Amino acid sequence: MARVPSAGLLLVASVGVCAPGVGAQEGPQRVVSVVPRIGITEIFTDNVSLASADPRSEQITQISPGVRVAVQGARLQVYFDYSRNELLYAQDSSPRQSQNALNTFGTLEFLEDWAYLDFNGLISQQAISAFGAQSIDNTALNPNRAEVSTYRLSPYVRGRVGDVANYEARYSRSVTSSDASASDVTTGDTAVRLGQDSAFGKLGWSLDASQQTADYSGGRQTDSQQVNLGLSYAITPQLSVSARAGRERSNYTSVDMQGDDTSGVAVNWSPSDVTKMSASLDRRPFGDAHNVSIEHRTARTAWKFTDARDVSTTPGQSAGASLGVIYDLLFSQFAYLEPNEVARAQLVNAYLQSNGISPDALVLSSALTSALSLQRRQDISLALLGVRDTITFLASRSESRRLDTVSSGVDDLSTSAVLRQHGFSANYSHRLTPEYSLGVFLSQQNTSGATSLQDSRLRLLSIQIMGKVGRKAAVSAGVRRVVFSSVAAPYGETALTVSLTVQF
Repeated sequence: MARVPSAGLLLVASVGVCAPGVGAQEGPQRVVSVVPRIGITEIFTDNVSLASADPRSEQITQISPGVRVAVQGARLQVYFDYSRNELLYAQDSSPRQSQNALNTFGTLEFLEDWAYLDFNGLISQQAISAFGAQSIDNTALNPNRAEVSTYRLSPYVRGRVGDVANYEARYSRSVTSSDASASDVTTGDTAVRLGQDSAFGKLGWSLDASQQTADYSGGRQTDSQQVNLGLSYAITPQLSVSARAGRERSNYTSVDMQGDDTSGVAVNWSPSDVTKMSASLDRRPFGDAHNVSIEHRTARTAWKFTDARDVSTTPGQSAGASLGVIYDLLFSQFAYLEPNEVARAQLVNAYLQSNGISPDALVLSSALTSALSLQRRQDISLALLGVRDTITFLASRSESRRLDTVSSGVDDLSTSAVLRQHGFSANYSHRLTPEYSLGVFLSQQNTSGATSLQDSRLRLLSIQIMGKVGRKAAVSAGVRRVVFSSVAAPYGETALTVSLTVQF
């Protein structure tokens, strides 16, 4: 009889009836799963407009019909989750509002083992400016919020040229738009790679060529082209090193294209299936770029640390197959239980729902941009999974500066030479009974710019009880306290929330 890892037993115990069949290796698998739902949330807040003086109380009703679709075919895999949030304000603080929320991704195999199409999309609410009033709830009347959507299509082909080399050619097009139209950006990326990891025993080679275009509606279009020739050497099956040299041309800091030589080194070490480390350093025309990643998993924990510095077209905005950092951490942790990514996404969502953990909890809120920036960001995340207790911890720090100094686009980095953010979030979930859990969430975000007038701090403490009513309904009740400190618009808010979600 096969031994089931302890984390697998913890997962089955924690998810329970939310995800029947978790950990099963045999039996028929549904090709298409469609789960409609509707949620109703009542919010009682003492400061709906986030005012510094004369706060106004409000009762808000949020009605959220939605659907989750999963397709697991031989050549098509899709994850799709969409909800429409209708907001009604009982004291007429605001007219009725409508908001969209979407997370979708998938892969279509056009021609067997050769031609593919990756696609993903994301719709969420986020801050327009990092220096403006920050809020943690989409129902607040905050003029510094916008609905942002990002869609990406990426067709590609991959294969082998005899026994000489592997190849991949990919084109990606991404469109990001928002209610604040000046921040819209369209990017196009073309990348071709040719290489062989073991062309001469432990020695490999690669040839990479890429081109990127980023067009900002409120700024200008920037272009870049890169060509790199690389060599790699496998010291052991777990440890490899590589070096590359090439040429890069761009108009990041000028009207016309300018070129310069580039070089870089990298190391990859995977001492086991549960531990991975990688680091790279590149000399680029704008300065050094680097990327460091360390991941480790045990039966009950998952850890990850990243440190990166590079060009960014839309900091904090992406349309990847993710709902957030905690989601990504658990997505990696459950890989041995479910290798299929679409099925694993359902597994992670079931675990998060049953334990009352927010999948989209973020440490640092993103803001809209109108030009290329140079960003340094460090993140550390931890998940500790117990039979009845789950602890997650996130900490982040980032520093952004405008790279495209020619652009006239207006955003945070046109009013401040630098944008710095750091913060943390901690979540504790305790299973009171097989059906009910208690959750405590604490977070803090600090933001600063070139002057003290741009400094702010957002703190949140929330306590929530959630559970199941029958097989298809879930209820929750909670209280939160938010304190936002800034020179321009400080505020405090206390709110009670009660919600009911029913799946069909």
